[in-house]
Amino acid sequence: MAQTKYLLVGSTEAYSGKSATILGIAHQLQQQSLDLAYCKPLGTCLNANQPDELKEDVQFMAQVLNLSPNKVLPSLLSLEVDTIQQRLQGDKLTNYHHSLEQHLQQLSGELILLEGPGTLSEGSLFDLSLLEIAQIAQASILLVARFHSVLLVDTLLAAKQHLGDCLLGVLINDIPPEQLSMAQTTMGPFLEQQGIAVLGMLPSNELLRSVSVRELVNQLQAEILCCPERLDLMVESLTIGAMNVNSALEYLRKGINMAVVTGGDRTDIQMAALETSTQCLILTGHSPPQPFILNRAEEVEIPILSVDLDTLTTVEIIDDTFGQVRLHEPIKVQCIQQLMAKHFDLERLTSKLGLKTAVPIG
Repeated sequence: MAQTKYLLVGSTEAYSGKSATILGIAHQLQQQSLDLAYCKPLGTCLNANQPDELKEDVQFMAQVLNLSPNKVLPSLLSLEVDTIQQRLQGDKLTNYHHSLEQHLQQLSGELILLEGPGTLSEGSLFDLSLLEIAQIAQASILLVARFHSVLLVDTLLAAKQHLGDCLLGVLINDIPPEQLSMAQTTMGPFLEQQGIAVLGMLPSNELLRSVSVRELVNQLQAEILCCPERLDLMVESLTIGAMNVNSALEYLRKGINMAVVTGGDRTDIQMAALETSTQCLILTGHSPPQPFILNRAEEVEIPILSVDLDTLTTVEIIDDTFGQVRLHEPIKVQCIQQLMAKHFDLERLTSKLGLKTAVPIG
């Protein structure tokens, strides 16, 4: 039987798209009848409000990839405040190198997909940085990097220097449409000349950057005042309704798939929002909406949420939620699978890994 291969998907910064990349790669490889398994050795859970987030992420991956229980492992370690403090206070007894070796022995398959830490250095405190995990598992690293500017080249050159021969290649994600041509014709060839294989360049996608109304309810701990059956609506942008109604109307008409945050007493803004491309209305200030607003929201099927927070805090939480988008909606899974099929060189990946697929890819 062929030796098991390990692909470790890492990133240069948190929320770069590691899970999405794994879903896209796995979907195509499963179509080639490849026997896959999945593990996220090191999780991060510093949010006390969501202690089960890590477990949910692993379960979600197993469910979408339709992996049997023996093809998926829980995380070996979660970077929680308590765990970190214990380590800082002298818990050097646990040998995490050895623990991870034993942990991974429970998995079998032609390819084990490992989801790496959020950055190159995360996990170093436990001797489980990206490079250390790769060395323990004898894994090849696919590095996912979000495009902010052409300065990403510096980041990738430094990563190559740090990871050495363990770096199999990179996937550049979230490239704005106006930068895509430059990235493909200038940046990609330059990186290739420096010995960095560019396996994919994914254009920005509004749907992937969006969040569901349900996720906003969870993050804001909001009360749902109407249309609870419409929480799967996807929000792409945030608008604050704090201006006079004429300015607001002009502003709202330009928005697409918005969450509109406004005071519970601003019926003028609320009504204007309900007549535009609004996916949910978020009311602050402890004032319940007027009955005619609720009636109109029911007619146009737009959820109204009430939060026990001021406007500034509400906006900050929503902004953070946009910056930490998770993939838990089926429509996003379908979207990433299509993007990866179109923009990622799977044949080059399998060739570099030395994998034999059931049928030629393409």
